[in-house]
Amino acid sequence: MRVVLQRVKRASVTVNNERTGAIAQGVLILLGIEAADTEEDIDWLCGKICRLRIFNDAEGVMNLSLEESGGEALVVSQFTLHASTKKGNRPSYIKAARPEQAEPMYEQFKSKLSGMLNQPVACGIFGAMMDVELVNDGPVTILIDSKARE
Repeated sequence: MRVVLQRVKRASVTVNNERTGAIAQGVLILLGIEAADTEEDIDWLCGKICRLRIFNDAEGVMNLSLEESGGEALVVSQFTLHASTKKGNRPSYIKAARPEQAEPMYEQFKSKLSGMLNQPVACGIFGAMMDVELVNDGPVTILIDSKARE
C-alpha cells in the first residue's frame, strides 16, 4: 500500500461537477492499493499517518501529529501510484490491485483511519475520474510505502 501524503491548508475532490469531499487543515492522502496488500498494511499505514509528526507546534517546529493537531483527512484512491515505468514509455499497472480487491480495502482503510482519528474522513469516489484541488502547506509532501517499513 502506498500513499502520497500532503499536508494541506485545504483540499477538496469533485466528481462530475459535484464536490464529494472537502477538508480544511489536515492531510490529503492519495492511496494506492497493491494486489499483495493485506489488513496488516491498512493497520500499519493508518497508524503511521495518524502519528506522523508533520504539523507545527507553538514554536513553529513540526512536532505535532494529525491526531494532536486536530486536522482532517481527505482520502482519494489512486491506482497509478503502483505504476511501473521500467520498460518503454507506457506505465504498467500490473502490481495495482484489481477493483474487486481494491475497493473493499479502500473502504476498510477509510473506516480504520476515521476510527483512529475519532472523526469522519472525507473522500472521493472509488474508480471515478476526479478533480482534486489543494493548497499544499509548506509544502510538505511525504511518500509512504507499507512494503518498505523496515
